[in-house]
Amino acid sequence: MGVVADTWSWLTTGENWSGTGGVWDRLGEHLFLTLVCMVIACAVALPIALWLGHIGRGGALAINISNVGRAVPTLAVLVLLTISPLGRSELWPTVIALVLFAIPPLLTNAYVGMREADRDVVEAARGMGMSGGQLLTRVELPLAYPLIMTGVRTATVQVVATATLAAIAGGGGLGRIITEGFNTYRTPQVVAGAVLVAVLALLVEGALVLLSRRLDPMRRRTAGGPASGAADADAAAGRGVPVSATS
Repeated sequence: MGVVADTWSWLTTGENWSGTGGVWDRLGEHLFLTLVCMVIACAVALPIALWLGHIGRGGALAINISNVGRAVPTLAVLVLLTISPLGRSELWPTVIALVLFAIPPLLTNAYVGMREADRDVVEAARGMGMSGGQLLTRVELPLAYPLIMTGVRTATVQVVATATLAAIAGGGGLGRIITEGFNTYRTPQVVAGAVLVAVLALLVEGALVLLSRRLDPMRRRTAGGPASGAADADAAAGRGVPVSATS
């Protein structure tokens, strides 16, 4: 109970939260690092996955290549980047390592979501005369949305948890609280830092779940009526109505 009580005392001490190097300061650094990594990872992985899923070719190869990154420990990548010329920067070794870590779940979930979109609905929409771009944005993307968001959620939580490694490369974030606790042999501070990271990961997970439900295009269409191409195609496929009659 001594460590638990001391950890609670550390967390409830105001001076540990304020000022440079305090919890709020480190939390801001942690969230900024997570946001940068996720924006870059999404910009790289999602367009590739969505396009490959749309055309139905090359996805298995891309997924297998990206999954190779899962076999390489993020810490090992970070150490290699730190001793490279990029090590002169406190930010980029961590960003690159975390982006490589986030790409596999983003790529895999987005591709699988696109390929598992209801083929009857997709073919009905194609028969209605939709172009490739319309088919992608108005039919396949809404149908793939749940799996895409699952990938985003998984990758984000992984990055939040793993961003503590930034402290090894001299960066900021909540990991600095943990490493400083190790350096000064303060076990309560180490435990407090771990608790903060765990709580942040849970809060981010919950926020993304709520956001994904809020932004779900199929949910909005159900509430607002079948006013779009995906809803029309779904209705045509479900009712067995000839495509020409719905166009």
